[in-house]
Amino acid sequence: MKIGKVSESVLKHSVLHQIYGDNEAILHGAGIGADCAIFAPSGGESPVICMRESALRAGVSLRDPGGAGREPEAVSFTMRHLIHKCANNLAVSGARPVAAAIVLLLPEDAEPDTVKALMREAGESCEELSMSIAGGQTRVTAGVKVPYGVVTGYGMVSARECRTVKLAKPGQDIVLSKWAGLEGTAYLAGRYRRELLSRYPAYLAEEAETFERYLSIVPEAALAMKSNVCAMHDASEGGIFAALWELAEGAGIGLTIDLKKIPLRQETVEICDCCGANPYELLSGGCLVMTAENGEELAKTLEAENIPAAVIGRTTEGNARIIRNEEEVRYMDRPKTDEIYKERKSGYSGARGCESARK
Repeated sequence: MKIGKVSESVLKHSVLHQIYGDNEAILHGAGIGADCAIFAPSGGESPVICMRESALRAGVSLRDPGGAGREPEAVSFTMRHLIHKCANNLAVSGARPVAAAIVLLLPEDAEPDTVKALMREAGESCEELSMSIAGGQTRVTAGVKVPYGVVTGYGMVSARECRTVKLAKPGQDIVLSKWAGLEGTAYLAGRYRRELLSRYPAYLAEEAETFERYLSIVPEAALAMKSNVCAMHDASEGGIFAALWELAEGAGIGLTIDLKKIPLRQETVEICDCCGANPYELLSGGCLVMTAENGEELAKTLEAENIPAAVIGRTTEGNARIIRNEEEVRYMDRPKTDEIYKERKSGYSGARGCESARK
């Protein structure tokens, strides 16, 4: 199988179909577009849990500390990514992120300073989100070659505020916060910095690397909850196209998207062109997909709080997932492997960039 998320068919047949039995203690469990398990209420609120995992690197930059610009051997993320991704998953269910449990699996050559750096970053990230580290485990094991982290996020939600993708119904507006491809742009900017600097001004790559500051969707999810949002789904692996597909698949509906209305930062356009990446299938953490009866009103509410937002389409009856690009109409494909996992030759340019992606 390919690196990254397993395909939808594998998820359905090899994972979801192997989960048997219903449990009255679980209101909403595993499914397409379901990133959290929501438990039955106890004392007026339901506990919510989610889990994220990844190979880890200490610190945000992908550049070699020695200045050689050496690329990492594999895609890896930071503790900050994992903490924020858990908080994002909790927020789209309507939950208030409360705590995280952390498991660190370390290779035999790991240094104490590496562990300290990872946990310091975890603590700072939890503090940003008003979450506590509830516990976990740290182990050295021969089974890993690089530090590996598993974060379980915990939140609380009332029955009235609970949100799932199943609340998306035909005839609703689809609203997007911030810009597609943010997280992947930051990743590519760090990993291919030398190639970018040979083509663009330094400020473009440097600005793109800071896009990780947009990673949290907790603020816009909280605002959307106050503005009668119907359903929410945070974009992640597979980019905005995957997020839209998962929303529609989980709700059993169709959708029509205007490609020109999907917002992109210029840095994303340039970097994807240079790296030969499709920005719509690029890691999009920090981008929240929402459905609402009045999408323009929701977008204005977010904009009033300095959170960019745009109505990009509508949900429809049936299962057709359509993308319109001016006069061209095509059907959306099932989610693909995220663009960050695809091999690229140094200096490769443009063949899969933004303009070709719009065609």
